[in-house]
Amino acid sequence: MNRPDPDELLDRLQREEEKRRRGKLKIFFGASAGVGKTYAMLQAARRRAEEGVDVVVGIVETHGRSETAALTNGLDVLPRLRLAYRGRMLDEFDLDATLARKPQLVLVDELAHSNVPGARHLKRWQDVYELLDAGIDVYTTVNVQHLESLNDVVGQITGIRVWETVPDRVFDGADEVTLVDLPAEELLDRMRDGKVYLPAQAERAVRNFFRKGNLIALRELALRRTADRVDAQMHEYRADRSIQHVWQARERLLLCLGPGPEASALVRAAARLAASLKADWIAVYVETPRLQRLPDAIRERTLGALKLAAELGAETATLAGEDAAVTLAGYARLRNVSKLIAGASLRTGFSRWFRRPFGERLAEKTGDADLTLVRASGNEIDRLNTRASVDSGSAAARAANAWRAAIGQGGAPGNGRSPPRAYAAAMVICACITLLANQLNDRIALANLVMLYLLGVIFTATKLGRGPGVLLSFASVAAYDFFFVPPRLSFSVSDTQYLLTFVGMLLTSLVISHLTSSLRREASVAQRREQRTGAMYAMARELAAALATEQIVAIGSRHVSEVFGARAAILLPDSADKVQQKIEDPDPQIMLDASSLDIDVGQWVYDQQKPAGHGTDTLPAAVARYLPLKAPMRTRGVLAVVTRDARELQVPEQQRMLDAFAAQIALALERVHYVEIARDALVNMESERLRNSLLSAISHDLRTPLTTIVGFSSMLAQTHEPSTGAHDPQNAREGELIEAIHDEALRMTGIVTNLLDMARLQAGSLKLNRQWTLLEETVGAALAACRRVLARHPVQVKLEEDLPLLQLDAVLMERLFSNLLENAAKYTPPDTPLTIAARRVEQGGQPFVRVSIDDHGPGLPPGMGERVFEKFTRGEKESAKPGIGLGLAICRAIVEAHGGTIGAANRVDGVDADGRVAGASFWFALPVEEPPPLPADGHDDSVEDHAEDPHDLPTKPLLDSNAAHE
Repeated sequence: MNRPDPDELLDRLQREEEKRRRGKLKIFFGASAGVGKTYAMLQAARRRAEEGVDVVVGIVETHGRSETAALTNGLDVLPRLRLAYRGRMLDEFDLDATLARKPQLVLVDELAHSNVPGARHLKRWQDVYELLDAGIDVYTTVNVQHLESLNDVVGQITGIRVWETVPDRVFDGADEVTLVDLPAEELLDRMRDGKVYLPAQAERAVRNFFRKGNLIALRELALRRTADRVDAQMHEYRADRSIQHVWQARERLLLCLGPGPEASALVRAAARLAASLKADWIAVYVETPRLQRLPDAIRERTLGALKLAAELGAETATLAGEDAAVTLAGYARLRNVSKLIAGASLRTGFSRWFRRPFGERLAEKTGDADLTLVRASGNEIDRLNTRASVDSGSAAARAANAWRAAIGQGGAPGNGRSPPRAYAAAMVICACITLLANQLNDRIALANLVMLYLLGVIFTATKLGRGPGVLLSFASVAAYDFFFVPPRLSFSVSDTQYLLTFVGMLLTSLVISHLTSSLRREASVAQRREQRTGAMYAMARELAAALATEQIVAIGSRHVSEVFGARAAILLPDSADKVQQKIEDPDPQIMLDASSLDIDVGQWVYDQQKPAGHGTDTLPAAVARYLPLKAPMRTRGVLAVVTRDARELQVPEQQRMLDAFAAQIALALERVHYVEIARDALVNMESERLRNSLLSAISHDLRTPLTTIVGFSSMLAQTHEPSTGAHDPQNAREGELIEAIHDEALRMTGIVTNLLDMARLQAGSLKLNRQWTLLEETVGAALAACRRVLARHPVQVKLEEDLPLLQLDAVLMERLFSNLLENAAKYTPPDTPLTIAARRVEQGGQPFVRVSIDDHGPGLPPGMGERVFEKFTRGEKESAKPGIGLGLAICRAIVEAHGGTIGAANRVDGVDADGRVAGASFWFALPVEEPPPLPADGHDDSVEDHAEDPHDLPTKPLLDSNAAHE
């Protein structure tokens, strides 16, 4: 028998707990439109409604099909949200109305649908995720061509590309997928009968997308994708139950992205391979000096491919290096990658003669790792090139410059190349060197003048970049030949040996320019990394020294502003979990003002624990980007950031850096929170200790005079002669005063005794003397002790027969019953009955005896069920009833000392004719233990009568208890 791994078991329990909190997602999956997904979804929803489930139709697209529309009859259909777009009013799914309605199950058709701009989310699947987070079950539909990883495959099969897609993680994360299948012939018959589209549309669809060959291929894709998901469920089931260790080693894939047009096709191929292998995968782009000089319209494809890879579940990274193959091989070894995927583009021109293929060089560097080369079709490359030229002004293209700056590339900002003034400066440097060489020509040998030009090349390549250095290399050779090599002021050469000098000078200058610019770039990358590390270290150091929330807000905002060139704000929750900005007068250079903040967006981010705002797929129209400050225990707030350059946060490295800053701020906020809790707990402990010491001292000092007063009043009562005459008011008044003094002295004695007992219980100096006792005996002793208190309250005792022996401290249990009975008598009307009941129950698989005392009073105030057992808590704050609120606190201490539990609640059956609460029930449960066997003579020596009170606690009824009623 295989024992489960503890880590796997804990992970499974956490996943199951997460699933219990979230709603259930069921997808009706089909090969194409018209197979009956919506019809099947409605049928399943009607069956759930017949079972008593609260079902709501959020949005269902019937496309004019009467049979489908008829299935919505009898179901609650939510009105659609009307949104204006380009002069038209469009219907959309109303997410807020659904959340407010909060049904058990909601139907949301067409999961891949793109929402109208102005809606909360860009995609409908994001609406569905918010419903699931709210605990609402969702039924939805999706076609195979809408899965992101299969989108290009379907496009190649059908010749039609669908742009509305769903990430595969949404499909794979569904709790249930139902395949709605229909043979191609039957689907075509439905098309011709007008059951899918209108006749004109159906005829056009049959000629294009709905050809029989297309439908067969799509059906195969749907069946295979469903089979893959079933196989994954089988493996998960076997792993959860430790039936067999399925995977000996986990695969990890590395996708090598480049600037070619096949980047997106490579991403989808890698996603499919990773899904089939159940492997993690990483998408990596290496920025080499050669790639820096590419136009933005070409470079933006890589940014788009990286974003697509992240949406498909990949980890993304950008690296800087001289040789992409060497850099990727080193990174693959660092991350323990088993398979690499790269593009196999055709080499044309002279490159095929002078440069080895990238795949060959990568295979040589990676060693034992498997390498898969993927080649996109010619049509796909042409389509991507056309789309890149059309979208060259897109946001991804505009983000290319910020990307180069983020990874520390040299060159001028804006295009990655040296500006024209750098080339002009190189020519000026050439002229200056020529003038200097002309002055030194008569003093040094002609060959030594070459060194001056080489120094100029080094300086130019270091300060101005590779291009100006190369220009200066050619200009230096030309100037040296023209001004210094005989015949002077001519490009002709009298001695052919100077030709070798020119070639050597040019090659040396070019190599020096290349190496110098490469070192300059590497230094820039290292400087950028050092700046990031230094910024993170500086913020972590300052946050570690912060002792107040206001300090953390100021430190975090300042560092985010300095590193990202942004203005920031930290929204913190109040006691009602409503986020707000805590700083009253923010610095406009660092902090965001109220006009730039959208508190509603911040509240959504705090509640959903997901980023939103500018640059995200949720509420992208917002000015700021909002990130949740998630700490290990809970979300501590929201970080809002507005950058001066809107492209700054589009770079993956910058996003990860911002996430790291947010995590540091969240950890600091949580640390300060628990420091405050610890400080408050320490203060409370010291206050409690001081209060207990005062209570003990006061009760000890008051006990002796109170005992004397009680004794003297008893003596006066005994010596006082009752009046014998019919009219002796003086004698009667004296008798009443003596009785009043005696009663008040007893009440005061009870208060002082409670104070002393509470102090002793809190100090832990009171030890239990537990003996095997019958509960009936303890109840009888308590009733006898409370005769005077219960004079106006009849008591009904309902003890279950054959109650077991309990190991109790009889004296303390008598005190427990006395306090509970006195409390009930004090706060219930006279002549109302009290009921004491006891029965055997099971709690958590362990036997207990549950005892309850029910009354017919006004009941407990709202929210007092737990607080009633706290010290010095009274239900009637300004009450004429005597007591200081310690009786029930003593009761809880006694019950917990016996290993039991205690509670109070209004009686379920205690409701009068007007619907008002009439009566409260106080209960406690004591554990049942196995009694020892009786001796041979039949006498149980363990059950004894208490000859004396071992705790010096009076068994008289105490006149104080914790107030529990209004």
